[in-house]
Amino acid sequence: MVQKYQSPVRVYKYPFELVMAAYEKRFPTCPLIPVFLGSDILQEYQSKDGSVHIVERSCKLNVDAPRLLKKIAGVEFVFFIQKNTLSWKERTLLIEAHNETFSSRILVNETCSYSVHPENEEWTCFEQSASLDIKSFFGFESTVEKIAMKQYTANIKRGKEVIEFYLNELVSQGIIHIPRWTPRASVRSPHQSLAGRNGYPCSPQSARMELSQTSMQRPCSGEPGNRSPGAELCSSDADKLEADYIERYLGQLTPMQESCLIQLRQWLQDTHKGKIPKDEHILRFLRARDFNIEKTREMLCQSLSWRKQYQVDYILQTWRPSPILEEYYAGGWHYHDRDGRPLYILRLGQMDTKGLLKALGEESILRHVLSINEEGQKKCEENTHQFGRPIRSWTCLVDLEGLNMRHLWRPGVKALLRIIEVVEANYPETLGRLLIVRAPRVFPVLWTLVSPFINENTRQKFVIYSGNNYQGPGGIADYLDKEIISDFLGGECVCNIPEGGLVPKTLYQSEDDAETADHIRLWTETIYHSACIYKGASHEIMVEIQEGESVITWDFDILRGDVVFSLFHSRRAPLARRRDLPLTACTTPASNNVQLIDKGWILGVDYSRMEAPLICREGESIQGSHVTRWPGFYILQWKMHSTMSITSMARVDEVLASLQGSSPKCKLLYYFEVLASEDFRGSMSSLESCSGFSQLSGVTNSSNKSQSGSLISR
Repeated sequence: MVQKYQSPVRVYKYPFELVMAAYEKRFPTCPLIPVFLGSDILQEYQSKDGSVHIVERSCKLNVDAPRLLKKIAGVEFVFFIQKNTLSWKERTLLIEAHNETFSSRILVNETCSYSVHPENEEWTCFEQSASLDIKSFFGFESTVEKIAMKQYTANIKRGKEVIEFYLNELVSQGIIHIPRWTPRASVRSPHQSLAGRNGYPCSPQSARMELSQTSMQRPCSGEPGNRSPGAELCSSDADKLEADYIERYLGQLTPMQESCLIQLRQWLQDTHKGKIPKDEHILRFLRARDFNIEKTREMLCQSLSWRKQYQVDYILQTWRPSPILEEYYAGGWHYHDRDGRPLYILRLGQMDTKGLLKALGEESILRHVLSINEEGQKKCEENTHQFGRPIRSWTCLVDLEGLNMRHLWRPGVKALLRIIEVVEANYPETLGRLLIVRAPRVFPVLWTLVSPFINENTRQKFVIYSGNNYQGPGGIADYLDKEIISDFLGGECVCNIPEGGLVPKTLYQSEDDAETADHIRLWTETIYHSACIYKGASHEIMVEIQEGESVITWDFDILRGDVVFSLFHSRRAPLARRRDLPLTACTTPASNNVQLIDKGWILGVDYSRMEAPLICREGESIQGSHVTRWPGFYILQWKMHSTMSITSMARVDEVLASLQGSSPKCKLLYYFEVLASEDFRGSMSSLESCSGFSQLSGVTNSSNKSQSGSLISR
């Protein structure tokens, strides 16, 4: 398995030329990096105008490995080949390195780059990526992998400290500015004609850089007052993360955790055009899966599709709790705990869960809980800015005084388990601490029913107090300031949370209303539809265009399997249309795979292809549009991706018989819309993922139209 590492952007608040002067001080050897024993120049080249300088070195390293392993390998030191390409004109340095020792058994490739900060030309950005592929190493592959990654990550932070050390040394010597390269100032070195070991012309170190104190003219832009607005973050278009930003808003992360965050963010940027989750949202899912990228990606993609399908991102704008909830739901936000986490208090023992469910139904309660979770995330962001440190989760205090057997009503427990399941899957690592106070004797029964459905990491955050133990030493005062402890818990702070109480039976839904509510759930209002695709059959949707200048837009997520998407046009109505057969996705295999294109039709004669077949992989989110040229019938088609020719149309009546009782192979979530051409430019709803909680990606789909007027984003 190939181990990969991607660093965040490290920013030096010094000009590029000064950073290069500090970088050169690392050679030929650097006492500040003990494992770096020295280097020899293999070949060197400098362009005639001095704008490009290329140096290739052999670097000698002393790897911190067990003596036994070194003896078995038969080597004491490891040699790397490093090639530096410095462009004074472009103000960039590209560093490429690979191992020379054991290259047939281990492949280590590293790429580093220095470049000018995109928003402040007086600052310098540094990025680093590496890969490690161990093919064989005398049966010690696992050990070598751990040693290599430990050694590598330990040196990452050290590398930045070394540059900063030499920068400070230059500043202490009065060298605070080095003029930029200009063609007029470029003079070819008299030593350039000397041949290097492998044919490259070379020049001495004195020709690489001149550090003249007479050139000191202006101060470093890192001083206050010289910072450009927004310079603390690199350009979002570049899809980069700055180390200072990570520490300020996301907290302390190990180098490998930083790498996982960046890799997953880049993958989402590639597959979910339009909008992607915020970094703190991605980080919660990574923590929930112990920074396993594959497991996190699966969990996160399922959650993103869930949010899109049920429009969860807009719940704070669209959801308004009913008067019954406002009066009888005994919960609300109340200041924050000692760590700055938002505090939510739930007086569960005083709440009539049975009455609320009978009066409102399970869907209303679930949606209200989701709105609380969304609001909690928003409050975490607000507290992060208020306290100047990352606040990633919130604290919940649950008061169980009054809890009795009526709370163990079976439908109520079932609804609670469903709520826990939804929250655990879509809001991981949002609960920082759960304080349970005044737990009665019946609580162990409830805990036995509920605890198996709660993640182990979440259970470890529970602090349970029975009776009045919460008031003594080691009580809730360890987590909450005395000034905010609510009055009903013996504190002095007046709490405006509803007291709950029994819901009058006159507010209960009738049996007919309850049955209707059970079948027509609140979330069936979603604009998205789901479809299952079986092998050999396609899922097709027809759009009739009566005017030539219209725009068909689509937005779909691949939840399972790989799918091929195509768009066709016909001037003839499909046979299914003429027979008034259903045209949208249903729940049965047969109706999910209705084929609208007649089996006797010939491609290129009876119908034509409007979009080239697009292979869509599992987890991807696809948005696109097509500007129609002619009126007629346009068919959106999704088929399972296979090695078979995608131009061949399987006959539906031949494949459906073999599908009875089979499980779906592919699943997708889709939405489409037809817009008038004059309205298209102002409507981006179908071109961007409908995730309002996200941040826009740097790629704008509307600029990528093909010659046919179509657009498909991946």
